Amino acid sequence: MSRELIEQREKLIINFIIEDRYRICRHVLFCLVFFSIIFFNSIPSDQSENYRYFMMVVVYIVFLAMVYVNIYVLVPKYFFKTRYFLYLFYLILTVFIGINLLAQSIKLYQHFFDNSIHVYTNKIEVRGIYSAIVIVVPMIMVTTTIKLLQKWKKDSLQISELQTLTLNMELNELKNQINPHFLFNMLNNVKALIRKNPETATIVIIKLSEFLRYQLYENNEEKTPLNSEITFLTNFLELEKIRQENLIIEIENLSNQRQLNSIFIPPNLFTTFVENAVKHSINISNEAACIKISIEIKNKKLHFTCKNSVDPNYKNPQKNYNGLGLPNIKRRLDLLYKNDYSLDIKSTKNEYIVNLILPI
Repeated sequence: MSRELIEQREKLIINFIIEDRYRICRHVLFCLVFFSIIFFNSIPSDQSENYRYFMMVVVYIVFLAMVYVNIYVLVPKYFFKTRYFLYLFYLILTVFIGINLLAQSIKLYQHFFDNSIHVYTNKIEVRGIYSAIVIVVPMIMVTTTIKLLQKWKKDSLQISELQTLTLNMELNELKNQINPHFLFNMLNNVKALIRKNPETATIVIIKLSEFLRYQLYENNEEKTPLNSEITFLTNFLELEKIRQENLIIEIENLSNQRQLNSIFIPPNLFTTFVENAVKHSINISNEAACIKISIEIKNKKLHFTCKNSVDPNYKNPQKNYNGLGLPNIKRRLDLLYKNDYSLDIKSTKNEYIVNLILPI
């Protein structure tokens, strides 16, 4: 047999064990194999056929229940969350309860159906407990190992996808935010301010420096302090305000400085929403446009709200936030937080509202 054929078969076996599309087949095969093990196991041959079939069904149901409690309750809730002592405790408790159910089943059968097994009760209980441990422990170990393989495979794929997506987003952010046109406009504004208002020009230069420093250094970190992210958004909006004199900006921070410095989040989670707010807050009637951002820590959740005014008379060719930025950030949130976050975007005649809730 060639090496390629062996590798191909190994790959098929691994895919069968791990991939979701084979889930039903895996469960059917497992139940059949488990039943075969129980059927050919040494249930005392010196007992009646009715007793043998009764015990075979009871053992199968109890053991199957123990295995599925382990793989769908104990492993995800305790083992995957590194609560190993609790996992071991509840696993032992589950096995103990299951074995006691078997012992009670023997007594119930003896009491209601066949008193003749009374002589063998102690012998059966001892042998039954030993056989139960011999069968159920390897099955639990095998199924736990399979769950670990499945999680490892899924986590590896998610990490790989997240790294690729994050890299692309960072490159896009650099292209969209720190482009020569943006810097050219800002430097021209600074040049004009130096003549008219040197103090304001100095403040703009400092903010531009902080803006660039964040993009070049902190943006490359896996996580950044929430306070740094807020400072970056503030600098970005204040620099935009210089370009748009009729832009009103409100940043409401309902948490204290200590909280903001102690909370770390992936960088640039809010940038896309703020950029969209800037793009879609254009007012063709020369009235003031408004962008309001609110950040609050509540019940171990980070609440981010971004609102921007909309001119109903302005027909934006990119309305409803259609573009690559929003789908990318949604996908990134899915990979980072799975089902633990909430994103709600509402559009009214005069306002766009983004509400994002993240676990911290």
